[in-house]
Amino acid sequence: MERAELPRYTVEDYKLWEGDWELIEGIPYAMAPSPYGKHQRISGLLFGQIEEQLEKCPKECFVYQEVDWIVDEHTVVRPDLFVICKRVDEYLKEPPEVVFEIVSKSTAFKDEKVKFSLYEREGVKYYALVYPELGKARVFRLEGSRYRKVFDGEEGEVEFETECPFKINLTKVWRRA
Repeated sequence: MERAELPRYTVEDYKLWEGDWELIEGIPYAMAPSPYGKHQRISGLLFGQIEEQLEKCPKECFVYQEVDWIVDEHTVVRPDLFVICKRVDEYLKEPPEVVFEIVSKSTAFKDEKVKFSLYEREGVKYYALVYPELGKARVFRLEGSRYRKVFDGEEGEVEFETECPFKINLTKVWRRA
């Protein structure tokens, strides 16, 4: 019996789809339903802390929420937040310096495994996984071609050494979430 292969889709296919999807190596992933209140709150708090610090940087670095990153012909992802030192008008077309994913039960496998490998391979300098239900975060920094965990905890500050360095105060995030 012949083995059936999954169809592989492209960015052009992706652009025609209705609803919210990500495309990773040609395989479509339905996005989780609209983010719940706590997810949105945490995203906003992180955005606010980052934006306030980036405004003071002499370089033009920006934080974006929910913008598609076209990685290649078969991969489009939509990070919850990312930081890059250039303006993005429509789609991101190169690796950002930092990506934040706010992890839920429905996104955990994709965020912790699939996107972890993708972001590592694509050269994203920092990957931060934020866990609202656990009140904690894990931050990985790219060293060579591999991620190394540089933070795993509930409180305190996490520093991101990018073109425009910034810190996230998790104590403030959890207090206001």
